[in-house]
Amino acid sequence: MVYEKIEKLAEERGIQIRTLEKQLGFGNKTIKGWKKSSPSLENIAKVAKFFGVTVDYFVER
Repeated sequence: MVYEKIEKLAEERGIQIRTLEKQLGFGNKTIKGWKKSSPSLENIAKVAKFFGVTVDYFVER
């Protein structure tokens, strides 16, 4: 679910996932790996800040 939301935000802003990973200092395919595993809250916070959304946007409640 997190990956899909990131993918949507990136697409809306014309940013490739790989570019996002580089800008945030993540390793290659880090974000794509979130299709199968959950990212840390710290990494979600970095992505949220980049896109100007809250962490809650990514966290299911």
